[in-house]
Parts: sequence; C-alpha cells; structure tokens
Amino acid sequence: MTAFAELDHPGPSATDGEIAAINLESARRGAWARFAQDPLLPGVAEEIVDSERLALQFLGDLDVLDRLNTLALQFARADDSFRSALVQAEVASAAHRFEDARGYLARAALTGGPREAVERQALAIDQATGVGLDAVLAARRGFAKASGRLEDLMPLGAVLADLQRFAEADTVYKQAFFSYDDVSPFPLAWTCFQLGMLWGELVSVPDPGLAAFWYRRAVTYLPGYVKARVHLAEIYAGQDRTGDAEALLLPALSSRDPEVNWRLADVLTAQGRVKEAERQLDAARFGFDRLLERHLLAFADHAVEFYAGSGNDGRRALELARTNVANRPTRRAVNQANAIALIANETAAASDLHETCVAGTPA
Repeated sequence: MTAFAELDHPGPSATDGEIAAINLESARRGAWARFAQDPLLPGVAEEIVDSERLALQFLGDLDVLDRLNTLALQFARADDSFRSALVQAEVASAAHRFEDARGYLARAALTGGPREAVERQALAIDQATGVGLDAVLAARRGFAKASGRLEDLMPLGAVLADLQRFAEADTVYKQAFFSYDDVSPFPLAWTCFQLGMLWGELVSVPDPGLAAFWYRRAVTYLPGYVKARVHLAEIYAGQDRTGDAEALLLPALSSRDPEVNWRLADVLTAQGRVKEAERQLDAARFGFDRLLERHLLAFADHAVEFYAGSGNDGRRALELARTNVANRPTRRAVNQANAIALIANETAAASDLHETCVAGTPA
C-alpha cells in the first residue's frame, strides 16, 4: 500500500467510540463490585488494572492512580501470592514508580510467578526507563514475529522510535493498524495517536499535517480521547486555527486534565480573551500542583513543559526535569531537561545532564 493510499484508506472498522467508552466504564465498575465481594476471584484484580489503565490512557481519568493504589493495598492484604506482586508491579509502573515495580517483580518471581509475565513486565520497565534498548528491541521483535498482534507490534514500534529509527517505527505502527481484526476502537485510536506523535514530535523534521491526520483519526475512533484532542489542538493553534482548537478542547475540560486548561489558556490568549485565559491558566496551575503532590513521578514530564512554558516558573521546571531524568533517563527526558537548563542559563546543570545523556542513553 502506497503512502497516498494509506492516507486515503478509511482504516479498520470498530465499535462506536462513545459506546465503547460507556462499556468500559460499565466493565470497570462491574469488576470493582466483584472484587469487593471476593478479592481472590481469579482474574478480577487483573481485570481492574486493565480497565483502569484504559480509563487513564484514553479518557484522561486522573483519579485512576488513586484507585489503583487502593486496589494494590487491598489485594496485598488478601493475597500473598505472586498475583498480588504482579498487580503491585503493574500499579507502580502505571505511576512511573519503576524501582518499586522492579522490587515487586522480583517478589513475584520468587513466589512462583509465570516466567513470561514477569519477563514482559520487566521488559516494559526497561523500555520506559531507556535501559538496554538494544536488548529490548531484540525481545520486542521476537514477540511481534511470533504473534503478529497489535499488542506486540505497538511496543516494537515505540522502541524503534526511541532508537530514532523512525521509518521502521512508521512501518510497524501501520502494520499494527491495517492488520487489526477486532472491533474495539481503543487499540486503533492508540495506534493513530502514536503515529501522530511520531510525525508531530519525534522525527527530526516534524510534519504537522501528517500528524494532524493521525490525531484526527484517533479522535474519530474515540471522541473522548483527551490526549489526542490536546495534541491536535496544539497543531491547529500553531496554524492560527484557534476556533478549531477551542472546539476540540472544550469537551475535554470534563476530564479535569490540567493540560486541557493549559492549552485552552494559550488558545484564548491568542484570541485576545485575556480574562478567560487567566482563569484557565490558574486552573491548569492548580491541577498540576495537585497531581504532583499525589503522583510526582507520573506527571513530572508533562508538568515540566507547563512550568517551562505558560506556567512561567523556570526554576520549578528544571527541578521537575531533574526528577524525571533521575527516574527515567531516556533520551527524550534528558534532552528535555538539557534544553530547559540551557534556557534557564544553568550551564553546570546542562553539562551534568549532557553527561547523563552520553552515559545513560543508547546510541
């Protein structure tokens, strides 16, 4: 399929995104109800983790991490087997508490946890923290070749992008998208979003038009996809399409994601609606502060961008950038911190971060 045909192709069909979101919420509540009746029911705690992570990833439900912490504590009290350790590892990873997650995985392995489950979680942590990406790539290729499933192709595409092998990442993402044979819109929206990120933020020379195409597809599959709306709105704002950007962001305000308030503030400022922009900026600042108090590591990277930009607090941005790099010294995190240090004229900090990049990031 040529590049032109790919853009013209309607893509795989899927369940209506709004209906899928309603079904997800129903399934999530049902799993919690079953857990409350008997936390040891086979698979119920794991089902909760899966549904909550979908709610966080796609619907911008920022209370997810609090609910997952509650789940991990309650399940650990009821179960001392490898199951609770694996759940605790998943919960810790979702909050970017990667060292905690590694400890839980070690306990899962010692208590008889399935080898593949432990290895897959460890692989995900390595990839998230930028550790041993060549080994991660080899493992991801093996999983993708063996299954051919979107669930294995997507992490392969992501590690290729991390290694700046952008053309290969594009090919793998499109393979995942066009070969998908189920009806859930969540994986398709995820694939479209990753393609938008690839062409809008990761490649050496971004293509905003192509990125916008994929973000629009993500929103078409899943209208409540908060992150896709935010990224598409950024592109529209950069093209002076502030009305379109505002229309995208307003429905996402109900998610209470402070990034929505932040981007809306920027749009309103560009329209000369200063008082409204100030209210949105105050809401964004309050939202980020609250999230950082509760889950510092999970939201440090997004908060860095806010405080370095419209949040107008370079010192806090640099502090958060250092925290983020210490937790996950990926190339992207280090470059972000280095750029902020240079803007803040923190020469020593920039030098230290550059050394971190050279020593800790794969070539």
